[in-house]
Formats: sequence, structure tokens, C-alpha cells
Amino acid sequence: MFTFIVTFLITYALFSISGVLFPVDPAYYTELRKPSWNPPAKLFGIVWSVLYALISLSVAIVYTKTDGFQEAAYSYTVILFINYLANQAFSFFQFKLKNLRLAYLDSFLVALTTCLLIYATLPYSKLAAWLLVPYLLWSCFATFLAWTIYQLNKEPNHSV
Repeated sequence: MFTFIVTFLITYALFSISGVLFPVDPAYYTELRKPSWNPPAKLFGIVWSVLYALISLSVAIVYTKTDGFQEAAYSYTVILFINYLANQAFSFFQFKLKNLRLAYLDSFLVALTTCLLIYATLPYSKLAAWLLVPYLLWSCFATFLAWTIYQLNKEPNHSV
């Protein structure tokens, strides 16, 4: 149980770190044109907090079932790592670089690798795989939202 809790906490901290390294720029985000169906800004923090908990639970389950990933397929670990990096990169692209195109493309990569991660998790635990489904659904929504914001804010002959 100790290993499970430590794995959960480390995973949660790692997924949360981009919010510290690349915090939301409220002034920048407020000035962007957004669709009428854009969720309230406060909702994003709540949703990601819950999703990071579900991701962390999933990873902790797989970690404990595979003796610290020793018995996990290499593909699971690689997909998890790529998903993690893509997840972290979004805040960097969106709020540090203020590059809406890269943020949209990164969102797509997060959604794609989340789908692959669910598939890679299935051999170890159906519960762990199902815990990632809300992450996939939100990532798909976030991709569509990021694409829409990119489209609404790009200028002719200028890439945002």
C-alpha cells in the first residue's frame, strides 16, 4: 500500500508541475477570442485536478501490478512518457510561447497518446484503463477547443 500511495503522489506531482512552471496568463487568456461554449476559466483547474488524480490512480495500479514497471511492456512506459511530456508542453505552448497552433497540435498529441495509453493499460488492469477514459474525453474536447481558439485568433498571413 505504501508503494501505491507514493506512486500516486509522485505521479500527481509530476503531472501538476506544468501549472507551476508555466502558469496560466489570465490577461492573455481573457483577451483571446473564444467560442460561446468555452467553459468558465475556473472549471479548467478543477477538471485537471480530478483528471490528474485519475491518471495517478491508473499509473499507481499498473506500477504495483507490474513490480515497478519491471513487468510492464516497454510500449506502456514509452506511451506514458510521451503523454506526460505532451501534457506538460501544452501550458508552455499556450501561456509561455503564446503559440495557439502549437497548443492545438499538442492537444491532439495528448488525446492520441491517451487513447494509446488506454489500450496499453488494458493488459494490466481494466480498472486502470477505465480510469483514463475521462482524460481521453476531456483531451478530445480540449483539442477541439484549442483548434477553435486557434482558428478564431489567427490572422491572415500571420501564424498565432
